[in-house]
Amino acid sequence: MYDVIAIGAGPFNLGLAALADGVDDVQLAVLDSRPEFTWHRGLMFEDAMLQVSFLADLVSLVEPAHHLSFLSFLKDNDRLYQFYVREKFHPTRREYETYLRWCAAQLDSLRFGHHVRDAVWNGSHFELTVERGDVLETFEARHLVVGVGTEPFVPAALAGLPPERFLHSADYLFRRDDLLRTGRVTVVGSGQSGAECALDLLRADSPAVSWLTRTPSFAPLDYSKLVLEMTTPSYVDYFHALDEPVRDKLVKEQWRHYKGISSETLDDIHDVLYARDLPADLQCGVAVVSAVARADGLELTMLHADSGKTFQHTTDAVVAATGYRNRPLPFMESLQEQIQHDAAGRWVINRDHSVHAADEQLAGRIFVANADLHSHGVAAPDLGIGAIRNAGILNSIAGREVYRLPKSTAFTTFAVPGAS
Repeated sequence: MYDVIAIGAGPFNLGLAALADGVDDVQLAVLDSRPEFTWHRGLMFEDAMLQVSFLADLVSLVEPAHHLSFLSFLKDNDRLYQFYVREKFHPTRREYETYLRWCAAQLDSLRFGHHVRDAVWNGSHFELTVERGDVLETFEARHLVVGVGTEPFVPAALAGLPPERFLHSADYLFRRDDLLRTGRVTVVGSGQSGAECALDLLRADSPAVSWLTRTPSFAPLDYSKLVLEMTTPSYVDYFHALDEPVRDKLVKEQWRHYKGISSETLDDIHDVLYARDLPADLQCGVAVVSAVARADGLELTMLHADSGKTFQHTTDAVVAATGYRNRPLPFMESLQEQIQHDAAGRWVINRDHSVHAADEQLAGRIFVANADLHSHGVAAPDLGIGAIRNAGILNSIAGREVYRLPKSTAFTTFAVPGAS
């Protein structure tokens, strides 16, 4: 009988395991269907930088002296002085994955190759049916943390394209060589992933590169200091207390806080365009209406937002940098009726990241990681909130203050002064 089973071993549940390591009265297991831990391998460009500070590791913003901090990783690998001399707070994405794998190797609570097929609440605890190879096993736990992450999203307008000419940006590096031999390549979408794919194609001197986006501009991430305070626990407190329609409106308006492009990447793209002899096609404010495969290539029908007119765009391959969506949860099907849903059909999630349940015995038993954008705001997918969220979950499960949470995290006051 475990105190908590976390389903999915992404960075957030990996961080939960790290903080639980050494907490004697919380017995935890993390189950993941993959054979080993990996992180965004299809976008692991050589020079890609993490978009947050090294302090947004698994533990430091709660317990800086933890043995699984990023600084401990550097010390263990004899790279601490090199990192100090480098004078950059942002690690490379490749180095951050190496850090995550270093942490995973030290955690006995991780169970890879364990696919959760079903979770049932029997009135006192959860019973999980888990597939491990050809064997079915039963795991029992008093609490669950659902952290299966997101999956690549492909809009309906692109969904029918032949797979040999189409890929999601999540698989870009796995298919890069084929793309470079294709001829005309079009990247659709202008988040960081789309920008990095477009930049790589331009640097490779691909003969015909197009970069199309429905956003009004190739917009940079808004990473100014006071705006970043909207990824702090102080803003999460404020956001969670708002009415559901207001929260939904704010999430749509605040997309540049987590879906924009780093200024450095935009500068690099402009430098390459300036030095490039071959023309490139960049268009913003255009959306894909439909796409079909023809003998001479792929034909995309585009809608120009400002004029309302449509036009045809022909290419040989499409890279869809169209983002991600929450993974479906078939293993939670038997529990759905006992969980409260909002007007949009999403789980109602309490401030401590527990799911609001109709059954009182189930209250405070199910927690979520990185599926709470609608309830906790733009901080939800940010690596910098992971340690705080996990510390709060552990405190709730243990029924005591395992980790002290910060009382003040922003200079900005978000609520009406004097409001509770």
